[in-house]
Amino acid sequence: MREDQKNFEEKTDFNVIYIVLDDVGFSALGCYGSEIETPNIDSLAENGLRYNNFNVTPLCSPTRACLLTGRNCHSVGVGIITEIDWGPEYPNKRGRISESAATLAEILKLNGMATYMVGKWHLVPGHEAASSGPFRNWPLSKGFDRYYGFLLGMTDQYAPDLVYDNHRVARPHPSNYHLSEDLVDKTLEFLTDHISITPDRPFFLYLAFGAQHEPHQVPKEFIEKYQGVYDKGWDQIREERFRRQKDMGVIPPDTELVDRNPGIKPWDELTPKEKALFIRFQQTYTGFLTHTDQQIGRLLTFLKSKNKLDNTIIVLLSDNGGSQEGSYNGSINDSAYFNGVEENVNEMFHHIEQIGGPQASSNYPKGWAQVANTPFKYY
Repeated sequence: MREDQKNFEEKTDFNVIYIVLDDVGFSALGCYGSEIETPNIDSLAENGLRYNNFNVTPLCSPTRACLLTGRNCHSVGVGIITEIDWGPEYPNKRGRISESAATLAEILKLNGMATYMVGKWHLVPGHEAASSGPFRNWPLSKGFDRYYGFLLGMTDQYAPDLVYDNHRVARPHPSNYHLSEDLVDKTLEFLTDHISITPDRPFFLYLAFGAQHEPHQVPKEFIEKYQGVYDKGWDQIREERFRRQKDMGVIPPDTELVDRNPGIKPWDELTPKEKALFIRFQQTYTGFLTHTDQQIGRLLTFLKSKNKLDNTIIVLLSDNGGSQEGSYNGSINDSAYFNGVEENVNEMFHHIEQIGGPQASSNYPKGWAQVANTPFKYY
């Protein structure tokens, strides 16, 4: 054993957990001024530090590459989402972390820590995500001892494309299955195995939820929980969050609220059908986030029960802000945005009760995305 490795093991008696959310805007959490109930996330903020000048990229994969390597995303080959490898003439867009760049998992593993990853990877080229591999850019080849999750940018919350270590698996079959719950189930399984056999060995856990990326899907009771909350519309909700942010000190007292983004209609000018549809989209997103918070609560409860909470560093962030991919009307078909199609309000209204369920790939409209990003402009 190298001397530096021995010294690290002798000194390290703490664990590290990264919790990465997806497409969660600056104002979406309760601890950043939201009306959305996120008590478990808020408890981390209350007992730790909140940052208001912490920058990520506006795309999923580059943020994750930066987070895991500590380096600029372009310098490690991930200047854009990884589904496409742009080829050798674009060394900053190879769809994978460069072999010359070590990941945090690799470094910590070399220094004696156990390494576990659960959830969204999104650091492998699309053509390498097949069940036959190659596996050199899958999590187990990038420093993680165990992996359970999905490899690409998004997956269905009710019928996910799941990978366990280096092989695909069918989803579990309870009638009330939800991916976020499954990811935390597997997290607790990995940590239970670890603590049961090697309780004194520190661990690194990277838990990356599919939430809040579309499709926004969550059990109906979480949608109904926010019945009536968003009837006042996106203009008023944005102003209320802005005032709370000032009161909480999240933003400077002289901050000005930016104008409504181009193309977003004033709430008062929407038709009754538009309002009803857009409210349902926002209730779904909001319920989805509260459901995610509950899963984080399960992890925190587990750590506390195992006397691991007080010696664990927990870093929680979102890979980027609220997404514009729902376009101006919202979406129930996630292929529409990528094909430049604006979905029709009247057509979607006929399926309003399916929003949040397994039959719709739901995403909220841009008006709510700007609310998520209060006090900032754009997406």
